[in-house]
Amino acid sequence: MSKDKKIALVHEWLQSYAGSEQVSAAILDNYPDAELYSVIDFLTDEQRVHFHNKKAITTFIQHLPRAKKSYQKYLPLMPLAIEQLDVSAADIIISSSHAVSKGVLTGPDQLHISYVHSPMRYAWDLQHQYLKESGLSTGMKGWLAKWLLHKLRIWDYRTANGVDFFVANSKFIARRIKKVYGRDADVIYPPVAVDSFSFTEKKSDYYFTASRMVPYKRIDLIVDAFARMPDKKLVVIGDGPEFNKIKSKATPNVELLGYCAFEVLKKYMQNARAFVFAAEEDFGIIPVEAQACGTPVIAFGKGGVLETVIPLGIQDPTGVLFREQSVQSLVDSVNIFENNRDCFIPLHCRKNAEKFSKKRFDIEFSDYVENKWREFNKSKKDFF
Repeated sequence: MSKDKKIALVHEWLQSYAGSEQVSAAILDNYPDAELYSVIDFLTDEQRVHFHNKKAITTFIQHLPRAKKSYQKYLPLMPLAIEQLDVSAADIIISSSHAVSKGVLTGPDQLHISYVHSPMRYAWDLQHQYLKESGLSTGMKGWLAKWLLHKLRIWDYRTANGVDFFVANSKFIARRIKKVYGRDADVIYPPVAVDSFSFTEKKSDYYFTASRMVPYKRIDLIVDAFARMPDKKLVVIGDGPEFNKIKSKATPNVELLGYCAFEVLKKYMQNARAFVFAAEEDFGIIPVEAQACGTPVIAFGKGGVLETVIPLGIQDPTGVLFREQSVQSLVDSVNIFENNRDCFIPLHCRKNAEKFSKKRFDIEFSDYVENKWREFNKSKKDFF
């Protein structure tokens, strides 16, 4: 691809450095001259290093009251906001989307590739779950939320027409894109920093989990399950709105450490007997990070883990998958893991994790953009 091609990278919102931000940062590594856009940008200087110290061009939401901490309350305004970003100078627009960024306005001579972490979960198939968890399933506020989500769905579906090519972060999300937008999506797994996690063959006698403590992560389910297994130790790292609720459930065999630095988290992950994961994730980076340490995974068998964990019963397994998000199902899976511990070889876990490395992502994604740019230009010539 010619170096004079101008590229715009449109991210959702830059407020932390989590999964979707890691993908956008990796894309920017491939295109360091790209202009960066976002609804808001409140990154710290330490976080901004991952984005080549670029500050994003933002929307009017950046300047609204309490936007830094309460930006999600402005979701109803975000479709309008994203449409105000002027990317008309770019030849190629890459949007990193799980909410509104794919709705940026583009022209017929601009190539728009959207890397989708998920269509808006709370507006589509998970609407009822999110409304229930937020206490908005009934009442006037509930009806207002449902009406706003209805309007978001209409806008979200319409703006899919502005995307030339969809890329999904897993086959699971590709199916969701097909269901929601009626469009096919190519799959490029997100980059996982496997080289940041050292392989450790010798394991200790505790189980481990780490997550932000929000309802869908189901840390409460994991703690409840280990309450039924007092002979097995569980270490939990993470903080969030549900911390006090989960702390009240913890039994003596469950140790809650709250927020910990990365080096501490990594040490516990490296030495754990197994990593426990009960969420339904679109991809799920942390189970791959655990395997990079040589640590097998016990996970809820739905979503992205079906593509990142090799289950018991298949050659060179790296984990056990449980069928239901229930305490009993998890307890049964821990017992299955214990009875088959010799089947899980740390080196096999590490080799499986390496399939999802950043180096692999860089090659796949840059080749993809190059090929689609050629295809896009050929289609323009054929049209005329």
